[in-house]
Parts: sequence; structure tokens; C-alpha cells
Amino acid sequence: MADGVPDTETAILDAALAEVLDHGIRRTTASDIARRCGIARQTLYRYWPDAEAVFAALVTRELVAALPAERGESADLDDLVGLLVETAVRVRDLPLVERLRDTDPELFARYILDRLGTSQRAIHAETARRLAAGQRAGFVREGDPVQQAAMVLLIAQSAVQSAPIVADWLPAEAWRSELTAALRGYLAPAGTTTGGRA
Repeated sequence: MADGVPDTETAILDAALAEVLDHGIRRTTASDIARRCGIARQTLYRYWPDAEAVFAALVTRELVAALPAERGESADLDDLVGLLVETAVRVRDLPLVERLRDTDPELFARYILDRLGTSQRAIHAETARRLAAGQRAGFVREGDPVQQAAMVLLIAQSAVQSAPIVADWLPAEAWRSELTAALRGYLAPAGTTTGGRA
């Protein structure tokens, strides 16, 4: 990016995001994206073969952007769980996630849940790394951090996907509190109390 002008790939993804938020995935075509971006459709095809590939790249970009900014290792279990929950909150509140979940639930499942894409792999790898560090520090229970990270991902994805369904029982703060309790209980070493801050 030079002089504040986004590169073509970023501009295409920004245009795709705007189109999806305005019209949904089903009604967004490669031509729509190219038109909003101000480029020829053939230019778009130099970066991605079709609109579906653009959508996959867009989902990856938005989810990876929800990962926490670079920071040191967690000081304790509360710090680690707080980081995991805040990441889940950011994903839950992404405009793209809200749009897909509310208007295109089948495509939400395809792009975010059914395919193990770049975004899930990045989130899983970062979670496994942090869990391993927590094990070395003694505040995460023993076990394979790769497997534990996979379960954390499943718990968080389920909570994000189903948040609107249970909103009457779990408004936003309760949702955050209960997800915190679930993750803390899952990750705490045996024999330790799990009643820290929410």
C-alpha cells in the first residue's frame, strides 16, 4: 500500500465485503465486486478464479483480523481465558459474520464451519501455542495442546454460531460470562478452583 492507496487485492476484498453486507453472498457476483471496486472483471480473475474464492479469502481476512494483536504470553488462566473469550466476542460481532449468520445460514456453515480453512488453521495454531505456554507455566492442565486447541475452537465456534438462538437466555454479558466459565473449567488443571473473574 503506497500513499494511502490500497493494493488491488485489498481493494477487491473491501469491495466484496461491502457487496456482501449490502446484498448477501447469494446476490453478489464477481461482476458486482469488480464494478464496486472500479476494475474490470478480468482483473479480479487475476487474483481469484471466481466469486466463491473471493468470499473464502474475505472470510479468512476478517476472521484472522479478529485475532488478538501481538502480545506477550498470558500471565495466568484468567488472562488466557479472557483473551480467548475476547477473540470469540470479536468474531461474533464481525459485521460479515452477523450478515452470513442472519441471512445466509447455509453459506455461513460452508464458509465458517464446514471447511477447515486458513482462518481456522491460524486461530487453532495460535491457540495451541498459547495453551502450550500455559502448560509450561503450570496454569493449563496437562494434555496435547493441539487437541485441546481443537476443542477450544469447537466450543467457541459453537458459541458464536448459536449466540442469536439463545439470546433470550444468554444476553451478551451472560454469554461472555458462561463462555468464560466453560473455557476456564475445561482448561484448569485438576484440583484447582475455577471461580476467577468473569
